[in-house]
Amino acid sequence: MKKIPLIVIAGPTASGKTALAVELAENLGGEIVSADSMQIYKYMDIGTAKPTDTEKRGIPHYMMDFLDPSVNYSAADYCCAAHRIIADISVRKKLPILVGGTGLYIDSLVDDVRFGEVGSDETVRAELEETAKTSGAEKLHKMLAQIDPESAEKYHPNNVRRVIRAIEFYRVTGKTISEHNREEKHSRYCAAYFCINCDRDVLYDRINRRVDIMLAEGLENEVRGLLEKGYPRNCTAMQGIGYKEFFDYFDGKITLDKVTDNIKMNSRRYAKRQLTWFRRRADITWLDHENARQQAEDIIKNLKL
Repeated sequence: MKKIPLIVIAGPTASGKTALAVELAENLGGEIVSADSMQIYKYMDIGTAKPTDTEKRGIPHYMMDFLDPSVNYSAADYCCAAHRIIADISVRKKLPILVGGTGLYIDSLVDDVRFGEVGSDETVRAELEETAKTSGAEKLHKMLAQIDPESAEKYHPNNVRRVIRAIEFYRVTGKTISEHNREEKHSRYCAAYFCINCDRDVLYDRINRRVDIMLAEGLENEVRGLLEKGYPRNCTAMQGIGYKEFFDYFDGKITLDKVTDNIKMNSRRYAKRQLTWFRRRADITWLDHENARQQAEDIIKNLKL
C-alpha cells in the first residue's frame, strides 16, 4: 500500500510551530492536524495557546477544541482519530501537516504504534499500582530503568501509567515494550519530521513574553470560569501548565506575581523536557527558528512525498 505523505512540525512550547505550519500549509496546499494534548480541550484557549482564527489564516485545523475537560484522552484515542483525519486530508489531495509539542502523540502516530492489550495482566498491574502508592513514582521508574533503560529514558517518572504499562509488559511477555514497538513498526506514512531549534535564552524569553500576554488576555478569568463550570482541580485538563498554578492563588496562599513566575518556570522546564524527547530521534531534521520556513520548504521540495 502506498504510504501517505506527512509533514511533521514539532518543537518546544513557544518556538513558533503554529506559525511555521500555517506558512507551509499556505505554500504547499496543506491542512493542519494538531498534536497537542491540551489544545484538544474546549474552554481552554488562552492557557493552551490555541491559534486564533486570524492566526489560522483560513487553513483548516483538526484535533483541536473538541473534548470536554472532564474527559481523559490517551495516546491511543488520539492516534485512532488522527489517523482517520490524515487519511481524509490525503484523499482530498491536500498535504497533511502534523504540528505540536506532545512527543508521545507525535511519535505514536508517525511510528504507527499498535495499542492493544498484548502483555496485560490485571494482577501485575494492581501490584505495580500499589508500589507507586506506597513507595512513590521514583522507585517505580528505577525498576523500569533496570529492565528497559530505553523506555525509562522515554517516560518521565511522573508518567506513572506509562511506566507501569512498560513494567507490566516485560513481566508478562519477557520482552521489553521498546523492543516490541520496534518489531511492530509498520508506519503508513512517508514522513518528513522537522523540529524547531531555538537558542535557550531566546526560547526562554519567548516563553516569558508569551506568559505575560496570556495573563494580559485574561488567563486568570479563563481558569476561574472552568472552576465555576464545575471542573475539579484534580482532573487531567486542569493539571496543565497555566491552570494548576492558580489554585494556591485562589486559596490566598500566594500572590499573582508568584503565579506568573511559577507558570514561566514550569513552562521553561516543560520546554526542556520536550527538547530532550525529540533529541532521541535520529530521523528529525532540526530547523533554526529564524529561517525555519525556508529550510523546511527547501528540504520538502527535494523529497519524494
